[in-house]
Amino acid sequence: MQAKITLITGGGIAAYKCLDLVRRGRERGMSFVCVLTAGGAEFVTPLSLAALSERKVFQDLFSLTDEAEMGHIRLSREADLLVVAPATADLMAKMAHGHADDLASTVLLATDKPVLIAPAMNPMMWRHAATQRNVQRLRDDGIAFVGPEAGDMACGEIGSGRMAEPAHILDAIEARLRGAGARGTGPLAGRRALVTSGPTHEPLDPVRYLANRSSGRQGHALARALQEAGAEVTLISGPVSLPRSE
Repeated sequence: MQAKITLITGGGIAAYKCLDLVRRGRERGMSFVCVLTAGGAEFVTPLSLAALSERKVFQDLFSLTDEAEMGHIRLSREADLLVVAPATADLMAKMAHGHADDLASTVLLATDKPVLIAPAMNPMMWRHAATQRNVQRLRDDGIAFVGPEAGDMACGEIGSGRMAEPAHILDAIEARLRGAGARGTGPLAGRRALVTSGPTHEPLDPVRYLANRSSGRQGHALARALQEAGAEVTLISGPVSLPRSE
């Protein structure tokens, strides 16, 4: 049986990654019903998501045809897992405070299914005290996180705030569907783990650096095993050629 995913796409440049997420997720045997926020539609089109998911894309809370069938309730209850990617600071704030002023936030408030979110925002927005308060409240409510990752941002800044790559999100989806770490289950539930993986490059001067030949395979495998055991894992990786799923 196919795993049923309701994918909620927020308004951020990382929304383009959701197209690859749907495509690769279907290769792994998942089916997707997509909910596109007004902000998300500024970055990806409903037609693109519909073509890749082969399902209708939902956008309007007050759609006469969809809501005649209690659309937002159906979207929140018929999935095995709800995934929010990208989860913007605004959408996370709505979730933390129980707002329901559009289709996405209403679906999230009405669901009785596990929720996984992939944050994506400017590094300073991610570090802001208000965002971190919302993150903690969401964690306390049982919401699972994947990312954000560190790196270069579309805005030109560098830091934590990049949405996790599709392969990493799909690994987290599969872990949630297996029950590892979902809703506080698993032997390491409630624990946080930090794993470093791959080679390090220590500069000697603008041209030379010291390095090692680590492939990153062991560190990536440890991170995956910790996540499958229920831990909340942060993976810090040096330059490797491994996909996140390895």
